[in-house]
Amino acid sequence: MGASSKIINLRQLLAERFPQTFTAPALRLATGLPVIDQAIGGGLPKSAITELSSPNLSAGSALLIYALLQSAQRDGYFLALVDGQDSFDPAGGLGQGRLGNLLWVRCTKALEAIQAADLLLRDGNFPLIILDLVLNATDELRKIPSTSWYRLQRLAEAAPAAFLVLTRTSMISSAQLKLSLENSWNLADLERDGGSSRMKVLVKRAQGGRQAMAGAG
Repeated sequence: MGASSKIINLRQLLAERFPQTFTAPALRLATGLPVIDQAIGGGLPKSAITELSSPNLSAGSALLIYALLQSAQRDGYFLALVDGQDSFDPAGGLGQGRLGNLLWVRCTKALEAIQAADLLLRDGNFPLIILDLVLNATDELRKIPSTSWYRLQRLAEAAPAAFLVLTRTSMISSAQLKLSLENSWNLADLERDGGSSRMKVLVKRAQGGRQAMAGAG
């Protein structure tokens, strides 16, 4: 199935499953991970692009996605995950209840994922949209025109949603908030408590370029 056909099918799915336009009641959306929420003023800003980079393979981006799914189930809203490399594991201990709040858009190319995010931002039904490009190749990501990111920025500014983009290295110049996960865990670390009690996040850009490190020791 080509990219155009996938986008058409996604548009039809959105019209069928989410006919009502979402109206945001708040300016921020809590992630469910206190160390991140406290570092960025209570949660992800809405009507803005937040870029979260994970320089290490086991830095915690997957843990964040699972925490956001838990928050979506608890607070009763839908979350859209645009999966740039079809890497999300729905059997990762979440349970069907949490998956019921997820729209998972499975892509294999970065440009295809960008198109899907564009459509979801225009749709206006999702309080949170995640674009996961962590596992997409660097050469592939470099081919994304800067105009595409600025178009997504304009769409995000007009949307009542938090737009979170996960990358390996910081690359989105138009992101209003830039974060970096400063973690490197092995399997034993994650098995103890999921790593959440020791998560560290660096705020690289927020409100004029302020930098800060937050974490739990």
